[in-house]
Amino acid sequence: KLLTILRAFPASEPTKKRFVSEMMNWSSKVGEYPLGDPELHHVAGSIFAEECEPYDAERHLALGTKDSPEALAKCEYEWYTQDEPPTAALYAARAIFPYLLVGNLRSANKAHLIFTSRLSSAANKSLSVQEVSSKSSDMRVYPVLPLLNFLGLLLLAVQRGSSDLYKQLAKHYAPHVKEVGVWDDALAQIGEMYFGIRIPRQGNPLFDMMGSMMGFGGGSPKPKPKKADVPPPPAADLD
Repeated sequence: KLLTILRAFPASEPTKKRFVSEMMNWSSKVGEYPLGDPELHHVAGSIFAEECEPYDAERHLALGTKDSPEALAKCEYEWYTQDEPPTAALYAARAIFPYLLVGNLRSANKAHLIFTSRLSSAANKSLSVQEVSSKSSDMRVYPVLPLLNFLGLLLLAVQRGSSDLYKQLAKHYAPHVKEVGVWDDALAQIGEMYFGIRIPRQGNPLFDMMGSMMGFGGGSPKPKPKKADVPPPPAADLD
């Protein structure tokens, strides 16, 4: 019933987002998922994606189902096509980082594959792409898009659980990441989650401890872009 009502909302209906928010709050209280039912998130996120509302689409698809990464990657790619070619990694990251930050590596990999597949399609013949294969993995390398290479290698590092590889990547791509300017918080959290690299804590240690115990400590908010600055990981010696 809830999904039937949601689908009935016109695209421009101003109360739709409030309805979705209340639907998720209800789901989190009565269901088994503290952040809301994945199917509800998937449907809501897919609708927002179709209506060119990428921020709302990201928020829900990141908590959706196994089908959500495809919807999110396609949404980000369509958004990217309205921007300049060198910005591809900014949009790809918005489809990858959210899944890594909720511990969903499989969906992060799927989103990356779908985004890069579209980027490398026949419509982008002018984009130079190299296929690199090894016994354990295959990946596309983009000579003119170093940050996109970084994202692919980051996923590989997470998959292998290699903190050494992550540190190499962070050092090698530091100038490029610095230019983006909004990935720092997400990457710091990924470094701590997957590689045990502690985020430096500031402030009153006692307050931080109390906050953690009482549940009001939290992660950094997702950076907001002008066009696309991020939502969303890491990766050797490739530019």
